[in-house]
Amino acid sequence: MATANYPDQEMPILAPQTGWAEQHPEDWWEAVCIACKRLLERTAVPPTQISAMGIAYQMHGLVLLDEAGTVLRPAIIWCDGRAVAIGREALQALGEDYCMAHLLNAPGNFTASKLRWVQQHEPAVFARVHRAMLPGDYIAFRMTGRMTTTICGLSEGMFWDFKANQVDTRLLEYYQISAAMIPEIVPVFGEQGHLSTSAAAQMGLTPGTLLGYRAGDQPNNALSLQALQAGEVAAAGGTSGVVYAVANQAIFDPQQRVNSFAHVNHEAQNPHIGVLLCINGAGSAYRWMRDVMGANGGPKRSYADLENLAKGIAVGSDGLCILPFGNGAERMLGNEADGIQMFGIQCNIHESKHFFRAMLEGIAFAFVHGMEAMRALGIPIHTLRVGKGNLFESAIFAHTIATLMGVKIAVYDTQGAVGAAKAAGVAAGFYETPQSAVAQGQTPEKVYEPLAESAAYDAAYARWSSWLEKGYRQC
Repeated sequence: MATANYPDQEMPILAPQTGWAEQHPEDWWEAVCIACKRLLERTAVPPTQISAMGIAYQMHGLVLLDEAGTVLRPAIIWCDGRAVAIGREALQALGEDYCMAHLLNAPGNFTASKLRWVQQHEPAVFARVHRAMLPGDYIAFRMTGRMTTTICGLSEGMFWDFKANQVDTRLLEYYQISAAMIPEIVPVFGEQGHLSTSAAAQMGLTPGTLLGYRAGDQPNNALSLQALQAGEVAAAGGTSGVVYAVANQAIFDPQQRVNSFAHVNHEAQNPHIGVLLCINGAGSAYRWMRDVMGANGGPKRSYADLENLAKGIAVGSDGLCILPFGNGAERMLGNEADGIQMFGIQCNIHESKHFFRAMLEGIAFAFVHGMEAMRALGIPIHTLRVGKGNLFESAIFAHTIATLMGVKIAVYDTQGAVGAAKAAGVAAGFYETPQSAVAQGQTPEKVYEPLAESAAYDAAYARWSSWLEKGYRQC
């Protein structure tokens, strides 16, 4: 197994206005090509020996193409909040009963609502739209020249009617959006196209290579961690924080603290629904804290340095509480986006290391707050399966969640790119099923157990929760 990545640091997010978040799809494609060439150089594998490719992509974004395949505007990405009001109006107009039964969600600020925003505010752009795509659909198009999508992707954009098992017509009619803008539907696992000559040259691969898999980053992360059946739960602590539980029936949250989508192995007659808790202010908040307070007049400290400093501070950070929600509207807080808030600062007590610990605790508490909502919906959570290389590398962070929720956290040496590659192997015939593709290497490298002494954690979480209630209008 080998991996390569590009860019070498987090890709920037454009914010033309407060609450907006955009990126240029061409930047994604450039990153794909550079990373692919790096991987080929690192492994010295001949391109002719590569049989299939898989894609994992950031969810909920909107890419607009004209008939020639030209991108019409920057992509409106997952954490953009400009369409929140549009989604609320749609929920009122269509009715909660319809939206929950057919979409499993409120329209919210998901992809369909973002498309409606473009129609209302950029009519000249909208008039040129031939296809509306998710980020992964765009990368697949650049690879193959085919404009396609998947049921898994359509469900995350609020385009899929689970009751009728087809593209949802009622929401599209309400938004005055033509169903012709929806690309051709291809299977999640299977033939999605073949690498074009021009794309192959840019990626360093062989023309005709099969594209055999595509899924959003969180369903794909769950696949990578072998969370495919009901009761299995995956988590991630990257830029955003995620808990993703698999259910075998339609589950929806009327309060929309969590959202439900078609999982990678979903079928109408054999449903597999991914119930997603997403916390925008997770790794993004910790990175911000490191950038602002982690230099101390010298080189920027590593996350391992911050962890060592935070270990010297007691649970509860001597009363310092941080609400880490500074990266867009938080669904579990009623789509509020009031920014990072800090409480209980004592100038004669708190040092930078208190802030490092308080931020780790605050993000962990946000996970717990959301997981309590999942349990209230009847979703069992006993073990979290996580990959290496994110916030779960922090023992402070992981033990806080494990202790408060009474769960085990199992850390595996895998990542989403590995899962996507193995999933493509299903289409290429190397594996019979998705389950068999990811079954190897499923022994955890590390397991965080709940700590026996939980009183300090309980008290710190109760204090944080009280500040959450005071600090936000909805929680």
